[in-house]
Amino acid sequence: MAIEGPLRELGIHDVFQLLDLSRKTGVLRVTSELRDDEGHVLFDGGRVIHASIRSNPTSIERVLRQAGRIGDTELAEAKAVSSDDSLGFGDRLVMMRAITQRELDRQLRMAVENVIFELMSWSEGFFSFEERAVSDVSIDARIRISTESLLMEGARRIDEWSRIADKIPSLGVVPTLAQVEGDRASVLDLLPHEWEVLMMIDGTRDLRGIAGSLGTSEFEIAKIAYGLVSTGVVELRPLERNAQATMTAASDVHPAVAHARDALIRGRFEDALLTARQAIHADQHSTEARLLAARALARLVRNGEAFSELRLAVQFDPITPEVHLDLGFAALRVGDFAAARASWEYYLRLAPGSVEAGRVRAGLELLARLVHVIEAHDDA
Repeated sequence: MAIEGPLRELGIHDVFQLLDLSRKTGVLRVTSELRDDEGHVLFDGGRVIHASIRSNPTSIERVLRQAGRIGDTELAEAKAVSSDDSLGFGDRLVMMRAITQRELDRQLRMAVENVIFELMSWSEGFFSFEERAVSDVSIDARIRISTESLLMEGARRIDEWSRIADKIPSLGVVPTLAQVEGDRASVLDLLPHEWEVLMMIDGTRDLRGIAGSLGTSEFEIAKIAYGLVSTGVVELRPLERNAQATMTAASDVHPAVAHARDALIRGRFEDALLTARQAIHADQHSTEARLLAARALARLVRNGEAFSELRLAVQFDPITPEVHLDLGFAALRVGDFAAARASWEYYLRLAPGSVEAGRVRAGLELLARLVHVIEAHDDA
């Protein structure tokens, strides 16, 4: 019997615990319409042996390249070292001594853990488990991780993230060295792993990139960054990626957004769209610019484009309630009821007492009735 259902009814932690306790072997698929993402986790006797997410694949080649453990030379040699198809890519690297088995396992374990902990943060979406032999699934190499240990670590990380989120909102922020006054630099007392992170800060790399370069887990890098920010050694840039982006955003984005907002109010929808897109070009992370562009597209009855624009906005900014509110209406216009429901439910979690909350709850009730009518007609 298949194990499947929406995550709002059975949370991802409960799904993992169920598969662990029942010692299941097979593939768990988790999808999120809200994130436009999908993850796969392989279980063997209740233990996790592989995990990948579409937005962050975990092939051995990609993992080791990001960690700086192999380059083009090692890659070419590993592909040429044997014609035996049964010999995995990781085995080839170990055989040619490009990496030790211990380091290979460590890098793979960190990559799999990062995927699992990302999936554990999903509160909406759909899961399905297919019981099957894992030998049928083609993966480069396998490790075995206790699901119980993953659940315990996941719970610990959730608690710690809630503590550091006020300073580290995401792994996409770019750290920069703070201006130091007087002789403060002479009394810096940092641990070796903190100095390691500090030396990687160049004003362009985000925390995820630093984690990949150092071969350290993203969570550990976030904790180190939290300490550096708290002591005033490091500052964070959540939006701009470099100095040019900073200048462009300062000079172009705010006037363009103001113009687009005014044009939308006055009913000049083409003008509003053009100006909003100019603002997006200057700063692709501008949530307000994307909202204005989507609203102009909706007024122009270009519903598919409005839906796509708002899905991008959610990827860049998943915590602004208005994005989820608009995405729900955009999803309805293109007939994606599942995305509409997920967006509005998320909106209510973010802004349960907002002036729009009552209208959204009424909309969810009507949507549930409509889906029921459609399902009843299909079953007839």
